[in-house]
Amino acid sequence: QVQLVESGGGLVQPGGSLRLSCSASGFTFSNYWMYWVRQAPGKGLEWVSGISIVGGTTYAADSVKGRFTISRDNAKNTLYLQMNSLKPEDTALYYCARAVYPGGGYYGMNYWGKGTLVTVSS
Repeated sequence: QVQLVESGGGLVQPGGSLRLSCSASGFTFSNYWMYWVRQAPGKGLEWVSGISIVGGTTYAADSVKGRFTISRDNAKNTLYLQMNSLKPEDTALYYCARAVYPGGGYYGMNYWGKGTLVTVSS
């Protein structure tokens, strides 16, 4: 079965960095677009970033553009999110998610991990 397991969250001071990882199993990782989505305390889900099948195309929300970088290692079935210049408003539960269908095109996400908590505070 499809499994997505996030790791790498924690407490970091403003201006600091963290790298999140998402280990994928149960499907052919290299066939799917992958995404990071976050949920801040008391708020709704916010799409953060997405990456194409081989990593040649990436997208990022305006709120994180220039600070966060999504990447993937298809040989290791792992998705990453490098987060730099972190701000208190980046505090959230971060989820990785898989596209509904293999290949290109966006039709939503249908598998999610349980999330990893990132807290940005001094």
